[in-house]
Amino acid sequence: MKKSVVTMVFLALMASVPMMAWQGNIVVNTPNTSLVLRVDDAGKLKQSYFGELLNNNEVEQIAGTSMDLNQPAYPAFGQDNMMDLAAIQVLHADGQWTLYPTVDDVSTTAEGNAMLTTICLSDKQYPVSMKLFYKAYKTVDMIETWMEITHKEKKAIVLKRYDSGHLAIPQGNLYMIHMHGNWSAETYPTCEQINPGLKIVRNADGVRNAHNDAPEMMISLDGKPQENTGRVIGAALCWSGNYELRVNNSGDNQFAHFHAGIDPQTTEYILEPKEVFTTPKLAFTISDEGMSGVSRNFHRWARHEGWLHQGDKTRKILLNSWEGVYFDIKEEGMFQMMEDIKSMGGELFVMDDGWFGDKYQRNDDVTTLGDWMVDKKKLPNGIASLVKKAKSLGIDFGIWIEPESSNTKSEFFENHPDWVLKEKNRELKLGRGGTQMLLDLCNPKVQDFVFNVVDNLMTENPDISYIKWDANCGLQNFGSNYLPANKQSHLYIEYHRGLIKTLERIRAKYPHLVIQDCSSGGGRVNYGLLPYFEEFWTSDNNDPYQRVFIQWGTSYFFPSNAMAQHIGHSPYWNTGRATPIKFRTDVAMSGRLGIELQPRKMTDEEREQCRRCINDYKPLRELIQLGNLYRLISPYDNQGIASLMYTNDNKDKAVLFAHRIQFLYNMKTPRIRLAGLDAKKNYRLRELNVKVGSKPSPLSGRVFTGKLLMEQGLYLPLEKDYNSCVFELTAE
Repeated sequence: MKKSVVTMVFLALMASVPMMAWQGNIVVNTPNTSLVLRVDDAGKLKQSYFGELLNNNEVEQIAGTSMDLNQPAYPAFGQDNMMDLAAIQVLHADGQWTLYPTVDDVSTTAEGNAMLTTICLSDKQYPVSMKLFYKAYKTVDMIETWMEITHKEKKAIVLKRYDSGHLAIPQGNLYMIHMHGNWSAETYPTCEQINPGLKIVRNADGVRNAHNDAPEMMISLDGKPQENTGRVIGAALCWSGNYELRVNNSGDNQFAHFHAGIDPQTTEYILEPKEVFTTPKLAFTISDEGMSGVSRNFHRWARHEGWLHQGDKTRKILLNSWEGVYFDIKEEGMFQMMEDIKSMGGELFVMDDGWFGDKYQRNDDVTTLGDWMVDKKKLPNGIASLVKKAKSLGIDFGIWIEPESSNTKSEFFENHPDWVLKEKNRELKLGRGGTQMLLDLCNPKVQDFVFNVVDNLMTENPDISYIKWDANCGLQNFGSNYLPANKQSHLYIEYHRGLIKTLERIRAKYPHLVIQDCSSGGGRVNYGLLPYFEEFWTSDNNDPYQRVFIQWGTSYFFPSNAMAQHIGHSPYWNTGRATPIKFRTDVAMSGRLGIELQPRKMTDEEREQCRRCINDYKPLRELIQLGNLYRLISPYDNQGIASLMYTNDNKDKAVLFAHRIQFLYNMKTPRIRLAGLDAKKNYRLRELNVKVGSKPSPLSGRVFTGKLLMEQGLYLPLEKDYNSCVFELTAE
């Protein structure tokens, strides 16, 4: 009895004494980099270091010195001063705005090819708990971070800001590189020095967040960024909705702060008691091999760690019908296009828009979306006859859909007017063609409908191997009939959640189906969606001259087997520019090769050049689509040419691309210094896709050491507008 009383007294005393906060270093390592966090005496989580891999002794040596950044790892409003530095800000049920999280526990567990560090934090005055995660890969220099937030307050709290992650960066000669553009002019790298003040890159479109500005950024630590030298940080927010990237050059001139997360301006989140809110993941890396080094890290991570569906596989060479026939879909015409792509060596035919509709026929972009039944006037024998024809030719068959949208003129909208996004008591705002609307994917019934668009196609035609999933409508009507009135601010988040749930169902049932992520071109090129897609349509602009620029910027974060690059017609419709077929094929060869024109309208020269292109591409497909990218001369450097190359891991095989993008008489043509080779190996050059009617370059067949190729470089005969060349390099 006495022992029991003593025990009870001891427990009561312990309950009255504050528990000691977790303290010490938290080291998050990848093969070549370290992120060092520290929990100080007050239990606050601090960032000490991010850079080259450290050993345990070096980690200890940093503590308490000027090398220790000693900055909040995940700044909270109130605890860590100004709002523009806060990564999290909440409105409590009692009206208070501040949060003072301290670390309760830290754990590390193995998760596949990675180590997952979980840091548990809580506010001692308010029952708000947080879990901050860092997932570090063993196979690639990449770390993912994200946050879980929950609480046990009596009433809901409001998440005013909830970034996915934050990095403190020591001041220096810092530059930021982010992707800016528009429809048909995506991903133009914008480079600017990080001067004092706050720089915000944001995109408010809740559905398509890669037009205008994209949710990725690089930060150069060593002055103006270089392609293959210098320390560069790269970060990508894995989210397909509205976002905000912030770089704050702090007032003390010692640190810059990088934040990334969902844009808080229109997405306040009402968090109910015990509900768990999980932010999107932020992936980040650092390389001392310049911007191309950052790119290679992202490409490896995407291909091998699940951030690109079937990312370690190559893609087939296809013909897409869109720019060949547009809406003029006819059975015989589709048969003819299949025969033509087969004759040129292609492997897949994709029938684009215009194949569906019953009450309303789809002959333009103002009608019929949502009515996913075969138009029997155009295809009297249905899709089955097309699949059968493709199979008889030994090629695959694919089809276009746009399942997230409807037109005002459609049976779907007549039957389900409450299934589209619409603001209460306001007129519908309409998109493409003045008739297009976005479906309300917050609604589970709409999610079922979108799933069934794919499921019905595949159930009826199980041999379909490819779907082009388009999304041509932005989120214009900020209103959901499904969400309650007090949670309309959740719309952007719930739309994305609904889309992901739908895609997860599709992938669970059809894991090997190849699906292209298309959104008026590159409007949805992001790592929020690519885990569910094999590739994306890089841009609706298929002018090869402008594609050199667009593909260059896209490659900063996305691998080449995801980049659909098609040979188009000349002159091109939206620029009027005429380009030779040799140039068009060479530009398309540097990614996932395809064709986007009407073969019957091609000249004999165009047909023969395409055959050569496809024939030479196939043996090098794995190298081009899965190899290590080195960007050599940027089209943005005003040298008149653009050049890039791919190498394999053993450095015994490479392929070099070079394109003349500007030529003036007496203009200097730069030597191209190669990269990523073995200096001690000898490499034999062989020109690929030789121009029809021409002989191979005198360089073809020559042998050079890797040292000469990288230090002295090659002078290539690119002395006319739109000259281009492709060389294979093989170690001997």
